[in-house]
Amino acid sequence: MSDKEQDRALEEGEKRQSLNPLHVMSSVLAAGLGVQSSKNRERDFKQGRAGVFIVAGIVFTLLFMGTVFTVVQLVLKSAGK
Repeated sequence: MSDKEQDRALEEGEKRQSLNPLHVMSSVLAAGLGVQSSKNRERDFKQGRAGVFIVAGIVFTLLFMGTVFTVVQLVLKSAGK
């Protein structure tokens, strides 16, 4: 088997694997914070499905907004005393 054939077989094997939920969550968190590595980004594009990342991104955004809102409310309550 030539080097090109081996490379092609490896790429096809990578495409068949799907990402587990932990990989998806860590990728969305890293991308949201702006620290996603290019290696992981490439893995996500090759192995992941767009719909999964869109849903995870929406959930992450809602959780982030809820956390910020809660922290602001707690600070405002403690400042009012």
